[in-house]
Amino acid sequence: MYPVPFDYEVAESVDHAIELLGEHGEDAKLLAGGHSLIPLMRLRLAAPTVLIDLGRVEDMNYVRDEGDHLAIGALTRHRDVHHDPLVQEHCGILSYTAGLLGDPSVQHRGTLGGTLAHGDASGDMPSVVSALEGTIVVQGPDGERTIEALDFFQDYLMTALEPQEVITEIRVPKLGPNTGWAYKKFSRRSQDWAIVGVAAVVEKNNGSIDSARIGLTSMGSTPIRARAVEEALSGASADAVAEAANAADEGTEPASDGAASADFRRHLARVWTRRAVEEALAR
Repeated sequence: MYPVPFDYEVAESVDHAIELLGEHGEDAKLLAGGHSLIPLMRLRLAAPTVLIDLGRVEDMNYVRDEGDHLAIGALTRHRDVHHDPLVQEHCGILSYTAGLLGDPSVQHRGTLGGTLAHGDASGDMPSVVSALEGTIVVQGPDGERTIEALDFFQDYLMTALEPQEVITEIRVPKLGPNTGWAYKKFSRRSQDWAIVGVAAVVEKNNGSIDSARIGLTSMGSTPIRARAVEEALSGASADAVAEAANAADEGTEPASDGAASADFRRHLARVWTRRAVEEALAR
């Protein structure tokens, strides 16, 4: 199926993109890598009248060391996030997960800001950035503001972005030497969306667990934190992981679809949470 007809504009800067969004109204959409938006347009699940291409805004493609965190430009490609030495050194879970996303065309064209703006709860990066408690920087006609990742994702394919706002940067904390991490993803094929995914970020102290942050993929309409597991693991020993993981599906609302039933997703969440935390502790 072909998309409905649309006009095409090229943004030369973030300010220009904001101006174009204001000019064309709510039927305009921003285009970054296009691997989320274009398939929806081909299925006519999205029908923007204007596409505003951000591809020439080169100053949003970077990774910077900002002391206690990394700042990553919204147009940084997944392949660049995966291979960047700063990300590999200071936030390995983000580097690792970026390498799992799609095929080579997705790797070379898809962007970190684009996948977060899409807000798909079955996407890997929203869960990872939520588990990291990252921050999303957006710019609009009223200036710049920052949104905590946990507040950014509001419902299925809905985010806290206002109509004229553009994601400009993603900030993630550096992970220290006592922090273990893992991202475990179950899918039918290696390049598919996750049937269930689990991001684990664990602070360790002499064999015990100071704290754990667990992000779940495909377990609701937004990325979800497994709060019951996090509470059970706080101050616990490694022996508590298996029992704590049994609470991974508490408060979730997984869908039943052609890929898996809701009950199977709940089972997977418990199994993969245990495996993710165990891997994080061993790292």
